[in-house]
Parts: sequence; C-alpha cells; structure tokens
Amino acid sequence: MKKTTVINSELSTVIAGMGHMDWLSIGDAGMPVPMGTKKIDLALTKQLPSFQDVLKNILAELEVQKIYLAEEIKTENPEQLAAIKELMPNVEIEYMPHSQLKKDLAQTHAFVRTGEMTPFSNIILESGVTF
Repeated sequence: MKKTTVINSELSTVIAGMGHMDWLSIGDAGMPVPMGTKKIDLALTKQLPSFQDVLKNILAELEVQKIYLAEEIKTENPEQLAAIKELMPNVEIEYMPHSQLKKDLAQTHAFVRTGEMTPFSNIILESGVTF
C-alpha cells in the first residue's frame, strides 16, 4: 500500500505523470469542467472535502512554481485567498478573469472537484522541478 500522502489512485497517477510547467487544477463543487478534461471527483457532500484539505494534500506531493487564480477571489473570497497565500507564501500568483480561468481548465492534466461551497475557490497549479 502506498505510504505517501495522496492515496487516491487517479490523483496519484496524475501527479506522478506531471512534468515541469504542467498544470493541475482544483476547484469548488460548482466549477464547470470542459469536455475532454479529466475530472477527479472527490466531492462527498457540502464542504467535504474542503478546497483547503485537497490543496494541502496535493502540495505534499507536487512541487508548485506558480498558481493561477480568478481576479474575483480578491473581493468575493478574501479568506480563501489568504489561506492559499499562507500555504504557498513564496509561489508566484497570476490573476485572471474567472471566465479565462474556466477556459484554461482545458489545458490542465486534470481537474480535482472538491465539496467546497465558497465562491471562486478554484486554482490552477503549475508544476515546478525539485532539482
């Protein structure tokens, strides 16, 4: 049995297959996922698992050099933004309109759906290298 943090087999496979500058996205329960984008649905019920729980789990295994967030998170969900910044204080952030973030999901290796029910709790993680 796998000993490391991510034990979901689909998610672990995606992370293991990522290279430098590849994208993985995590989002709230309502985020529309483009056709053709792999969707790993972890949502069980409202708030389970939370966006933060899933993000922390993924960050234990994925080296992240940059993140992409919706511009709207600044005003519509500043608590989530603060929590993201606390988890990744030295990671570059690029903001874009939510409409663009939704389109960019088509370029990610997978979208991980959480049970999160707060607005604009969506992120694209750009993988870095460990050397």
